[in-house]
Amino acid sequence: MENSKSNLDAMRHSCEHLLHVAIEKYFEGSKKAMGPAIEDGFYHDFDYSGKVTEEDLPKLEEIMQGMIAKKLKITKKEITITEARELFKENKYKLEWVDMIEKKMLVPTVYIIGDESNPVDVDLCKGPHVQNTGDIGPFKLLSIAGAYWHGDEKNKMLTRIYGTCFPTQTELDEYLQQKVDLKEKDHRKLGKDLDLFVFSDVVGKGLPLWTPRGSTIRRELERFIVDEEIRRGYLHVYTPDIARIQLYEKSGHYPYYKESMYAPIDDGDEKFMLRPMTCPHHFELYLSKPHSYRDLPMRIAELAQLYRYEKSGELTGLLRVRTFCLADAHIVAKPEQSKQEINAVLDLIGFVCKTLGLEYGKNYFYRLSLGDRKDTKKYYKDDKAWDNAEEVLRSVLIERGDKFVEAEGEAAFYGPKIDIEMLNLAGKDETAFTVQYDFVMPKRFKLSYTDEDGKEKEAIVIHRSSIGCIERIMAFLIEHYAGAFPAWLCPEQVAIIPISDQNIPYAEKIKVLIDKAGLRSYIDGDAERMQNKIRKAQEMKVPYMFIVGKKEEDKNVVSLRLRTGHEYKDKDVNDTINSIAENVAKKEININDLSCIV
Repeated sequence: MENSKSNLDAMRHSCEHLLHVAIEKYFEGSKKAMGPAIEDGFYHDFDYSGKVTEEDLPKLEEIMQGMIAKKLKITKKEITITEARELFKENKYKLEWVDMIEKKMLVPTVYIIGDESNPVDVDLCKGPHVQNTGDIGPFKLLSIAGAYWHGDEKNKMLTRIYGTCFPTQTELDEYLQQKVDLKEKDHRKLGKDLDLFVFSDVVGKGLPLWTPRGSTIRRELERFIVDEEIRRGYLHVYTPDIARIQLYEKSGHYPYYKESMYAPIDDGDEKFMLRPMTCPHHFELYLSKPHSYRDLPMRIAELAQLYRYEKSGELTGLLRVRTFCLADAHIVAKPEQSKQEINAVLDLIGFVCKTLGLEYGKNYFYRLSLGDRKDTKKYYKDDKAWDNAEEVLRSVLIERGDKFVEAEGEAAFYGPKIDIEMLNLAGKDETAFTVQYDFVMPKRFKLSYTDEDGKEKEAIVIHRSSIGCIERIMAFLIEHYAGAFPAWLCPEQVAIIPISDQNIPYAEKIKVLIDKAGLRSYIDGDAERMQNKIRKAQEMKVPYMFIVGKKEEDKNVVSLRLRTGHEYKDKDVNDTINSIAENVAKKEININDLSCIV
């Protein structure tokens, strides 16, 4: 399997080399910069002053196909630093790579396409590659984007072309069809189509604006998690979005996360920062009065608005933004309470996922994120504490019987964690929730309690997020349901569709009953055909439609239509409303789960 992946990476890397050859031939004056194979293809970054459009891609593909047909040999050759500088003297990007190679005291290697005496291309590269261009399978150039050199916004913006390559045409066709399907379910597209959120260049990149429809879904999620946490013994609080820089220096987040924090706000006497996390705020709350063992565990929770400076090239819809709301909590506990509390957190997360219709192993999995003991710059130096914390987390997962993977170097600087990795539609994982064992902050903040023996002892802290970042879980749910949410989350739960203007008064009477049941509804009184009204409701993924005409009014009933297309004639108004209200109250996943249609 690993060998197969290596062969595929080599093929894609070689295909990328053909791409940069084609770019240099087609775009006169362009300069190649870099281009690796990536998880599902490859890309190439290049410097070009002219305009590059999607219409150029087929022409580049034609040049590449010509080189594949010639089955040109691809050869690796070691050269000296001096030879490398001479060879790439006209390309500042390659010269920068040469400098990096020299600093690392490595031997430069180049790959030659074609006859060495008259090559088609010579490029600085460590490989690997296929033996000749004829070994490159079917490929496709996919898209164009901008990319800063080395991903740094201070550097020049380059042009990036993405592509992919597979061993067979069948595999390529399946991948391209998957991309079409994923595009239709992309939360950015659905967010726009369903009027859930928008972005404004005037407001700023990575700063989502929630529409009334999107705000309704968000509000339901927030109410759900706050109510559930309070039921489980969490103390919900409010703390400010801003604090003195000294708070983050005390916690150690500054300078650890300096690059992802917004610049200090200087008022002349003090410096303040927008908060990137809530933990130091919650610790100060804990320290506001003394505590005994009877107070522990103390579960301090908050729906906190946080601010992190993400590079513009890394911003991705709602998945990666610059301000977000985190369902955050910090459990201050006695060391012997740690396993019980971690178990309780995982129970809560499991309950949240089940309520949202997410299955363990299918939609998410656990990753035990460990520290790298050799990296003393990144990780707090206390091997004994690391051993204990990692063993606590590992033993909890083992005793629960939950399958998990381990990942060294993925821990926070203050302790290991269990990451709940959510799988997106493409099968890639993103961290959605976390449970962290913290043995550092109690020392820095002197988080202590008076034990039964009257002695003051150091507490431990468990950081956890139950539903994660609201923006990120929204993105997952939009894509998971393709916008067709369970009824309890839908912005509008019932669309009342009068067949004609004469039926609007009856529709208004029904709406009064729906409102009393606490459901969200609207009357589509537009002067258009009933089928158009139904189509509009289905496009907006409204789960239930009440079709009302003269016949329904005479019988005091409704015709119930589900967005799935199922229809149920002559349903009692009150029974139907109560049945939908019950579905919503139980947070059922299936909108067909109605007692009125059993």
